[in-house]
Amino acid sequence: MATAGLTVEEQKAVEEFQQAVVSPSMEKLVIVDFWAEWCGPCKALTPILEKVAAQYADKGVILAKINVDENKFIAAQFQVKSIPTVYAIFQGKPVADLTSARTESQLSGALDQLLEQLPVGGGQQPEQDIGPLLAMGEGALEEGDAERAAGIFAQIADMAPDNVDAVGGLIRALVAAGHLDQAESALAGLPEDLAKEAAIERARSTFELAKDKPADGELEDLMAAVAADEKNHQARFDLATGLIASGDHDSAADHLLTIIETDREWNEGAARTKLLSLFEMVGLEDEWVSATRRKLSAILFG
Repeated sequence: MATAGLTVEEQKAVEEFQQAVVSPSMEKLVIVDFWAEWCGPCKALTPILEKVAAQYADKGVILAKINVDENKFIAAQFQVKSIPTVYAIFQGKPVADLTSARTESQLSGALDQLLEQLPVGGGQQPEQDIGPLLAMGEGALEEGDAERAAGIFAQIADMAPDNVDAVGGLIRALVAAGHLDQAESALAGLPEDLAKEAAIERARSTFELAKDKPADGELEDLMAAVAADEKNHQARFDLATGLIASGDHDSAADHLLTIIETDREWNEGAARTKLLSLFEMVGLEDEWVSATRRKLSAILFG
């Protein structure tokens, strides 16, 4: 965490954070708890964190508490938007978001996974199983916390820059957070061999579809056009496109399926192509995609 251009107070905060968190994290796994006196859930979580940290002390785990009211600059650096927020820090970098671990068993399970992956206590860092960390990022994205998901995926990508799931997750999180310029730059900067991977193709589909987000009032106008003429496939297609970019996948799919059922060859099969792009964006293994694909098959082959 650089100190250039910081105020004296901010520099002091950084130095204290370096001493309390960064330096110990070079060999230990530091649980960082962002809390405040007025936060009821924080007070409920604190005894659990303290107990589990004590139980894992001989394994190289320590607890550091950051009062967000007294350390606003540090909290801002970690993009803390609600409390309690809990991160695991190793070798100066966040390696896991532990905020969702609210019980002893949940926290212990998360620590066990991390300790299996990280060389806590010194030594060379082994090749890591970052599956649990990727799951944390996907979980944050599914919960609608795109900023936190982007932070998690960014840290994973730093640890494993060639991991396409991490890079793809980061791009999708940036899109969900509305950072389209950053997502576009990330896509443009990918090596050719990574750009063709399925996870990156999914991220690219997410970006391309998000670019079509309609202006205020445009969806209402398109809805009115479709209501006035149900055979206006172009208006229905544009409405579906806008609904995808707005996150309403159910309605978008219904409109695209309507076009396909009425005229599957309209505009050289544009509705089916758009629907398949939506499937790719959501994830081909997703239950919603499977259910919607069955509807498509019923129309095409029923």
